[in-house]
Formats: sequence, structure tokens, C-alpha cells
Amino acid sequence: MIAAALATFFGVGRAPFAPGTVASAVALPCAWLILWKLGPTALLAASLTAFLIGVWATGVYAASTGKHDPSECVIDEVAGQWLACAAAPLSPIGFAAAFVLFRIFDITKLWPISEGEKLPGGWGIMTDDMIAGGLAALIIAGLRWQGLV
Repeated sequence: MIAAALATFFGVGRAPFAPGTVASAVALPCAWLILWKLGPTALLAASLTAFLIGVWATGVYAASTGKHDPSECVIDEVAGQWLACAAAPLSPIGFAAAFVLFRIFDITKLWPISEGEKLPGGWGIMTDDMIAGGLAALIIAGLRWQGLV
């Protein structure tokens, strides 16, 4: 099933421990390559594309499992991580900051991130991670402006 492959990011979501963190880590080399070869606009576009595909795929997958937000759905982490990385400099420190900030926001689900989860189906699965990625990106942009990353 195509929706399952996409929702689980080609099986990454089936990792036995912390599948969301594993997916965020797997997303980093892809983000690095896109940022290096094509720039931040392309990485932003990749994030938004993953978001839109993910809305459909996670919605279909969640409906098939009967779960509201199955832990194996990790395309949301990929989309959110790519969004955070789009604001980061192409450096190990920049990407580490993007990873840590995104994971903190995604795991804690503080407001306004928690509001995204209230949307129905795939929209709710995907939107909270995009808000987390957006907040991480804003902080990274501020750190870059201050010359800290």
C-alpha cells in the first residue's frame, strides 16, 4: 500500500524504539543534500511537499489502523525536521540545533503545537509537526542573526 510506505517513510516508522526521533535523524542527511545542492528554498519546498503528501498518506494509514495518530506515521517528523533545517546554516552545529529544537518542540507539544493535533485525520497528524518545525526554524533564524550558529 503506497499510503503505508509514505506514512512510515518507507518503513523508518517501524523502528522498535523512538520512531519519531529515528525519522528525524534519517531526515537530516536528506535535508543536508537538498540544502547543499539546491538551497533553502528547495528544502522548504520539499518540506511542504512532504506535508501535503503526508496529510493524505497518514490520513489513509490512520483510518486503516483505527488509531488517531499511529506512532509508525513518521512522515510528519520528516516534514517538520526539513522545515527546521531550511533555516539552518549548512553546518554540523546548525543541523544539530535544528534537530534538538525540533525534537524538543515535537515531544513536548507545548501551545501552539498542541492546537495542530486537534485537526481531523492526516491534517492533525501532520500540522503539529509543521508548527514544531516552524518554531524551531524561527529560533534558528534568530540564532543565525545573532551569529550564534
